[in-house]
Amino acid sequence: MEHPGPPRFVAVGDAIELAPRDPDPTETYAWHLRAAPVDSTIELPDDEPVVEFAPDAPGTYELELDASDRRHRLTVRAFPGDLAPAGRGVGASGGSGLSGYQSGSARTSGESGGVSGSGSGTHSEGGGGGRPRLQLHGDVEGTELVVRADPQPHPDSDADRDDVVVEFLVDDRDDVDRDQIAIEGWELRIPTSVVGDRVRVHAVAVEESYSVPDTIEFARETVPDGGDAQGRMVTVPDASAEGQGSEASDADAASDGGHTAADPESATGDAPGDDAAGSDAFEVVRTNDPPAWSTDVTLYEIYVRGFAGPPEDQQADTVFAAIEERLDYLESLGVDCLWLTPVLQNDHAPHGYNITDFFSIAEDLGDREDYEQFVEAAHDHGMKVLFDLVMNHSARDHPFYQDAYRNPDSAYYDWYDWKDDGEPETYFEWEYIANWNFSNLAVRRHLLDAVDTWFEIADGFRCDMAWAVPDSFWRELRDRVKSRDRDFLLLDETIPYIADFHDGMFDMHFDTTLYFTLRQVGRGDEPASAILDAIDQRAEVGFPPHAAFMLYIENHDETRYVVECGDDAAMAAAGALVTLPGVPMLYGGQELGQRGRRDALAWDHAREAFHEHYERLLEVREEIPALGYDGDLKRVDYGTDSDRAVAFERSLDDEAYVCVLNFGESTATVTLDTVSVDPTDAITGESLATDEGLAVDDVAVFPVA
Repeated sequence: MEHPGPPRFVAVGDAIELAPRDPDPTETYAWHLRAAPVDSTIELPDDEPVVEFAPDAPGTYELELDASDRRHRLTVRAFPGDLAPAGRGVGASGGSGLSGYQSGSARTSGESGGVSGSGSGTHSEGGGGGRPRLQLHGDVEGTELVVRADPQPHPDSDADRDDVVVEFLVDDRDDVDRDQIAIEGWELRIPTSVVGDRVRVHAVAVEESYSVPDTIEFARETVPDGGDAQGRMVTVPDASAEGQGSEASDADAASDGGHTAADPESATGDAPGDDAAGSDAFEVVRTNDPPAWSTDVTLYEIYVRGFAGPPEDQQADTVFAAIEERLDYLESLGVDCLWLTPVLQNDHAPHGYNITDFFSIAEDLGDREDYEQFVEAAHDHGMKVLFDLVMNHSARDHPFYQDAYRNPDSAYYDWYDWKDDGEPETYFEWEYIANWNFSNLAVRRHLLDAVDTWFEIADGFRCDMAWAVPDSFWRELRDRVKSRDRDFLLLDETIPYIADFHDGMFDMHFDTTLYFTLRQVGRGDEPASAILDAIDQRAEVGFPPHAAFMLYIENHDETRYVVECGDDAAMAAAGALVTLPGVPMLYGGQELGQRGRRDALAWDHAREAFHEHYERLLEVREEIPALGYDGDLKRVDYGTDSDRAVAFERSLDDEAYVCVLNFGESTATVTLDTVSVDPTDAITGESLATDEGLAVDDVAVFPVA
């Protein structure tokens, strides 16, 4: 599987990292430039397996990778620099330049509240700048595979939707006769007879800049590669997009001379062999959609060394067993997905992110058998389990680092990034970790082997410091796990969030912008209406409509919300988690009114009002589908006597509800100008009607009459 992956879209001036997949560190790999735009003078380094490729002219580049199995072809489409998304700055490091604030995982215990938020994207320079959005829809029509694009201009753009250009590229890895591909405007068609086992079609929309790419995969039902025969792929029976009667202008005219997939010069695959016909039944897969289960859960973060309570109060033999004893409680609360902070051997920092052995469970927690037993017990309770995956660094106590430090002759010296003074590269001057060198194939091999190890006993990965790991590694990891389990979840921690991380890397994203905004609103620094602006920002920075977001108000890195913002705001923020679009996440103890960030949970001193509030809110979210992932959000005209209150509408099919959040200390009175509601609050079952309007203490949900 040494092919470097899907075709790439980039702008002149940006760089992308290219690397062989599933690498053998003992093999030799070399990159070559097969074809380039006439204005390009770019040259590739000799005999380097991992290269940073920065196009110097717009157009289509064809690169080749010499590997032990064969020579692989890779297409890179480069747009003019003025079409680059504003402030994107994504380089080989995967966009780390956008993140220059605490990402959190190894922050010292003295730091708290608001640090991560300052880079959330609310006021950042990253993303946006007229970036359009794109969603592809695939179908099988008779003997043709059809891809239709649904482009949308940037929300603030004055451009007509009909003027948005869509560019398609067919995956270089796939067996298809490119001469038979027909592209007209926003539609691509391929005869089934010219396709081998599968074909993947990638595309971007081009307006003032280019969109996050999207992908459709067609796989013959008889082929095992790219999915299994047990139906894990998503079948799309009728996915034609709306509003596609208009054709876009020719893509090359808008984006300076590149070739579309229909052009003979960009044909990079071999024609299908005689045995390629096989079955004409195809599965249609939207590869960038999150797993269906993941958008219908309530997440719960467990800080493993504190969740079960003080050690002296625990009767279980292991920490995993102690946590297992709380599964009945979590199930009754309404939790159905658990994220455990790292469980691997580490340098004894309680958070666990400074790892010394990527293949062994931490001795103070139990052993692998204990962990597997815990995961099985969680499954028996109907819960998924996310493994906290730390790929950016190791602990400085790791034996490889200990051998390499100030020892250039060490076999592990090139496994790490070093500064000129001989100290390791890291972020934010964290003193207990050292960054891996992803240009070293042995590092990639080591980490991919760890991925394979823990994939077997997890339902997904929460990916720590995703912004600090190369895009090429995440793309490989995604293909690696999704080829074995299409329903495996990939959740990124990126501060600020980065729209391009929904391009063949992650299913779900920390909504860092909403997190930061909820903190500002809770402190009274912003009006409550800013929450709706934070939701709108997802589209404004270019996230496609199929991207999923995890909503949270605290985690193990942040001051507890109730400490920073007070009880009243905390009750409203809890309501925000279950009424706004996204997947809610609770940090262990949040529902108990816990005040200590990483303290052992004070189960015996839980604040019952908080627990009852969260329990009822999660029940209501379950009872009202419009509040869930598929529900639409719409602004409504409302009046209020407090800028700490906000109202909005959630709807699905024929049901609609107006939600009101009040972060203030006093009851807020809200009037609705253009919509009529039943004043009976779905949360309390009580009428909140007064002569002046609807009286809301913290959160209320009203059915639209």
